[in-house]
Amino acid sequence: MKCLGKCRGQTAAFLPLCWLFLKILQPGHSHLYNNRYAGDKVIRFIPKTEEEAYALKKISHQLKVDLWQPSSISYVSEGTVTDVHIPQSGSRALLAFLQEASIQYKVLIEDLQKTLEKGSHSQTQRNRRSLSGYNYEVYHSLEEIQSWMHHLNKTHSGLIHMFSIGKSYEGRSLFILKLGRRSRLKRAVWIDCGIHAREWIGPAFCQWFVKEALLTYKSDPAMRKMLNHLYFYIMPVFNVDGYHFSWTNDRFWRKTRSRNSRFRCRGVDANRNWKVKWCDEGASMHPCDDTYCGPFPESEPEVKAVANFLRKHRKHIRAYLSFHAYAQMLLYPYSYKYATIPNFSCVESAAYKAVNALQSVYGVQYRYGPASTTLYVSSGSSMDWAYKNGIPYAFAFELRDTGYFGFLLPEMLIKPTCTETMLAVKNITMHLLKKCP
Repeated sequence: MKCLGKCRGQTAAFLPLCWLFLKILQPGHSHLYNNRYAGDKVIRFIPKTEEEAYALKKISHQLKVDLWQPSSISYVSEGTVTDVHIPQSGSRALLAFLQEASIQYKVLIEDLQKTLEKGSHSQTQRNRRSLSGYNYEVYHSLEEIQSWMHHLNKTHSGLIHMFSIGKSYEGRSLFILKLGRRSRLKRAVWIDCGIHAREWIGPAFCQWFVKEALLTYKSDPAMRKMLNHLYFYIMPVFNVDGYHFSWTNDRFWRKTRSRNSRFRCRGVDANRNWKVKWCDEGASMHPCDDTYCGPFPESEPEVKAVANFLRKHRKHIRAYLSFHAYAQMLLYPYSYKYATIPNFSCVESAAYKAVNALQSVYGVQYRYGPASTTLYVSSGSSMDWAYKNGIPYAFAFELRDTGYFGFLLPEMLIKPTCTETMLAVKNITMHLLKKCP
């Protein structure tokens, strides 16, 4: 056991991390994820007619593609931007079909394994282990994020309190950071990241938000006002099992990791498992689908734990913010139906200002509007559930980019993405303090 020696001397907190990197990069398996994506491609097509859309849906189903955008094959229709990850074994057949049918397409990623490994150099070469020099411009494993949370809880006890709201399906703690100056009867904002495992930029933003809050509390009057008048409940990784699995086994895993008694397929879409028009349009009843709604609402312990917490504190929580990728959108309810929310003007105004603030940094444009018309109809989402349960400001961010990198947003884009998103979140929060009842 040569590798045992390499992990000796590590603290208990970092032993799992050490093993994780040895597992991925041990001799004989020098490629990330055991080279499983070698020759895989990511291809974009936009069907020009409903006939093309039907044909594309059929071939995608036959070849068992991994859909990156939209989240379900049922959403593919005329004019839908569709990004598919196709294994090497099926890429030749798909490309031949597209050429034969004269359907225009673009290869976004020529070799997924090479793109993955190009982005991984910093992951293996940089020292990520020192918490005092914690690097917010790289992606972090679950173990690192949880060690970071423990560290902040010890070193910033005046502004941070860490607690667990339960356990995941695989028994991992569901940790929350409560951020803000301690006082009674304060209103609160909920922020969660990483409900879908492969969307790594989400957890990166949650960490960035905490870092910015701690660093600028004394120097920035807006941040001071936010933390003095509000609590922020921050869940850096909602889907802890799925996120861990996306580091160790399958970089493009989306769902939770729960088992199904009748099928070998694992996991539920944690953003289709909420008790709001559950398992209706935009959700699947099949356990092997990426948008599987689960056997019943709140079947996933992660969803149930968060729903219980939000129910318990709903009188104080005035905003719900959930961070996803990718599309560059700021969405608000409803997602499950085409209808206008009662407080539309207030929410729409907050979204408009947030998107303008975001664009002011690097000129990055976000679309904004009700999720059903801006993105697509989907039932059982956390955002709709939060709104229906009395949280007046409920938003879902779809962060960078629009498909050039997709889920493999390079680490060099973490800082700009988080910097601009920070302005949007501050804008929504200040809007809340000024306007919200």
